Amino acid sequence: MPIKQQENHMLAKQWLNNTREVMDNIENTQMDAIQKAAEIMADTIEAERWVHTFGCGHATLPIEEMYPRIGGFVGFHPMIELPLTFFTRITGEMGVRQFVFLERVEGYGNEIMKSYDFDKRDTMWLISHSGINNVNIDVALEARKQGMKVIVMGSAEAFSDKESRHSSGKKIFDLADVVIDSCVPAVDASVELKNHKDKIGPVSTMAFVSIVWMTITTVAEILADRGVKLYIHPSHNVPGDTTARERLDEALSEYKRRIAGV
Repeated sequence: MPIKQQENHMLAKQWLNNTREVMDNIENTQMDAIQKAAEIMADTIEAERWVHTFGCGHATLPIEEMYPRIGGFVGFHPMIELPLTFFTRITGEMGVRQFVFLERVEGYGNEIMKSYDFDKRDTMWLISHSGINNVNIDVALEARKQGMKVIVMGSAEAFSDKESRHSSGKKIFDLADVVIDSCVPAVDASVELKNHKDKIGPVSTMAFVSIVWMTITTVAEILADRGVKLYIHPSHNVPGDTTARERLDEALSEYKRRIAGV
């Protein structure tokens, strides 16, 4: 193998090793928190209520991974505020600068919460790497005010010495019933690059998605043990499964029924 190619592979392997280390840390330190969070979510879903999921920016990626998704099931309600996630135009309309400004605007989260109907049996699952920005904190405070349990996933230990941007002085980790630490360094990017100050290769998304499925599979296990029927999204792209579309329709119909409050 040419030396140049070997050097390129070194950074790829470094990022992979960094990601593995984060996942190992999650397994070694967060299983109890995942179990506690899953039990709260299972109670909510068994009551035919909602685990509401909220995040900003790239923290919406694990939300999109939860539901609707092959292998996901009814009970998780994505709350994705478009101006806080759709910045793929980069500049111009709904660009990165607007997003960075908006996620720090105190009071915006309160207005978002007014658009939904909540119940004390609901759970709010908040995802934020830093936990210091105002929109997420607004949502957490309002969720607690309405009597919901609050589950937070983020880099809690790495940001333990950082100050909140919110007037309450609270970070979302301070407002949680359960915190699942993503075990990601504060800077997120994990690979040093020669001749550059900033690192490349963030690992928070991989950590978030890993925790999402570790938690959701635990929720499913708890509910299955209780005898609760889950409305699971099947794979509808595998030839030969003649009832996949029927099961998909059943899941979507159940979601529609519950979201309508029937």
